[in-house]
Amino acid sequence: MDFWQWYVRRGRIDRSTWWLQYALPIGVLSVLALMADVALGNSSLESIATGETGYGPIVTTIGLLAAPASISSGATRLHDRGMSAWWLLIGLVPLFGQVALLVITGFLRGDGGPNRYGPPPSAAPTVGQQPQPEPAPEPERPPYWG
Repeated sequence: MDFWQWYVRRGRIDRSTWWLQYALPIGVLSVLALMADVALGNSSLESIATGETGYGPIVTTIGLLAAPASISSGATRLHDRGMSAWWLLIGLVPLFGQVALLVITGFLRGDGGPNRYGPPPSAAPTVGQQPQPEPAPEPERPPYWG
């Protein structure tokens, strides 16, 4: 998978893909950006915790750059559950919406079979791999007359 396929995902993804390829890397990158902002004096943890100031420029830049990947991975995870991407808007509800979205995308199992968004992730061919055609049926042989 190349960067653009990761950045703007299509179809369906399972929970482990969402956690390992999106949630964890983006979370770690955000923490590293916050540590860089604090180390460079662009922000302080105390002022962020009390709500006096916002995040520094590095966290803001990383957040804006990671937003399309985060949105597309959330949409494809919702698609795996048979839900529309419009359900991402539930994350705008303070606290409850963010927790509900985390539970839906990170902990609930997807649809077992195909749905309107495509086949299950385990049945979909991997990127760059051609789907294997079914073998041709064997020609009918005449009976053996011995």
